[in-house]
Amino acid sequence: MPIETLDASVDAVVIGGSFAGLSAALQLARARRTVAVIDDGAPRNRFAARSHGFFAQDGTPPLQLIAAARERVQAYPTVQFVSGRALRARRVDDGNGDGDGGRQFSVSLDDGRTLAARRLLLAIGVQDTFPDIDGLAPRWGASVLHCPYCHGYEEAGRRLGVLSAGPASVHHALLIKEWGPTTLLLNGQPLADDEARRLRAHGVAIEPAVVQALEGPLPRLSAVRLADGRSLPLEALFVAPRVRIGHELVDSLGCELIDGPFGPMLRVDELKQTSVPGVYAAGDAAHLRHNATFASADGVLAGVSMHHSLIAGLGA
Repeated sequence: MPIETLDASVDAVVIGGSFAGLSAALQLARARRTVAVIDDGAPRNRFAARSHGFFAQDGTPPLQLIAAARERVQAYPTVQFVSGRALRARRVDDGNGDGDGGRQFSVSLDDGRTLAARRLLLAIGVQDTFPDIDGLAPRWGASVLHCPYCHGYEEAGRRLGVLSAGPASVHHALLIKEWGPTTLLLNGQPLADDEARRLRAHGVAIEPAVVQALEGPLPRLSAVRLADGRSLPLEALFVAPRVRIGHELVDSLGCELIDGPFGPMLRVDELKQTSVPGVYAAGDAAHLRHNATFASADGVLAGVSMHHSLIAGLGA
């Protein structure tokens, strides 16, 4: 289809309409700046039935929280929402010679449309990648979990497991032990003797065998089947999945990445600006700790910082 420019005078384009993106858009809207929020409707936490530990909203479904936030942001007259996926973005010359005009960036969507803006926020989130274990992915968000502060209380007292993903899994298992009897599943990986003694001293069981499959009526878990033929009863499995981000979009801008504990992250400064002046990032793709509260707070900081830069002409 022919390229369509939706709005030539947008101060900021926010890519991602979940906790971080909407929090940033709200700050910019309240500063009476024009904002376009691009969203594909697939937030990372859409697999979870409830969002826990979120201020004044404990137990509310994530999609319900996002819908309510979107409704409030959309009430501001300077905000427009764009359904779609941002494929690429690039910096363009605004032609006025001051380096801080109305069209510093052009964003290309998957349907051929483009958006122009003075600032960009990458609230693009991350995509989880799981170990190749039969039955694991279909249980994600229900009985295969990551954050104990988000889901641990609901699993308290049940038989819990932690799937080893490296040295940090020892601490993960000791943490999960706060919520119930816990087994660290080494999945064939080595474990130092001193770490084994530490785990056993805290009552954490150790299972060295390779995990072959997860069993039980979906989406619940009743046991893990091991490669040696045994079946270990478990009711919830905590994993630390590797993550990836939208490399095509990030690469098109030239944003620098760093190695995080779970995968690549966008490098940002204390004001949430990336290595590319005028491009900011917030949420899971730019924050070490992945949690709805952290993502929202990250978005608030990014939105305020973007507004300050628009006033001062910084980052152009």
